[in-house]
Amino acid sequence: MRVRAVLISLVAAGSVLGTAVPALADAVGEGVVFSTEAQPLDVYRDPAGCQRLPTVAHVLANRTDEPVKVYGNPFCLGPSLTVQPGYGTHVPGGAGSFSA
Repeated sequence: MRVRAVLISLVAAGSVLGTAVPALADAVGEGVVFSTEAQPLDVYRDPAGCQRLPTVAHVLANRTDEPVKVYGNPFCLGPSLTVQPGYGTHVPGGAGSFSA
């Protein structure tokens, strides 16, 4: 009976530890957003989580070491476009966001 209790405890502990997912590392580098010729660039250093794009954002350059996802809403939800490190893309104006 005692052996059975120990085995059940080990299986339970293993199942809890086995499903633990390590935290994702934050992207290192910069997400750079060009809006207009009359404004300075918006630079997001070591971006983590969901970042809302400026209202008049036009182009996002991914200068991080991780892919960045661009969304058409400010909540980083729904369909997205993946931008690989060293590349850029036009972004939706008005209410877009990106996550690293």
